[in-house]
Amino acid sequence: MYSIILIFPTRRSPKQFGVHDTTIGGWVKSYKEHDDQVIVRGSGNYSSDEAKEIAHLKKQLRDTQDALNVLKKISILGK
Repeated sequence: MYSIILIFPTRRSPKQFGVHDTTIGGWVKSYKEHDDQVIVRGSGNYSSDEAKEIAHLKKQLRDTQDALNVLKKISILGK
């Protein structure tokens, strides 16, 4: 019985999966820095769930402020 192992060059693999070369490099660096352990934080580049929630709340605040500014402009133009 034979096993065939295909090894893709670093530049080819990321493109096949739609991942940028620097992303792969970051994953490899993180893997080496954490004693060959894969550290999974979930989706996004947040250091914790709290950081993710803060980013989400900041985005909501910006969106609300933008909507308020639009309403203010409409009320000024409507007079």
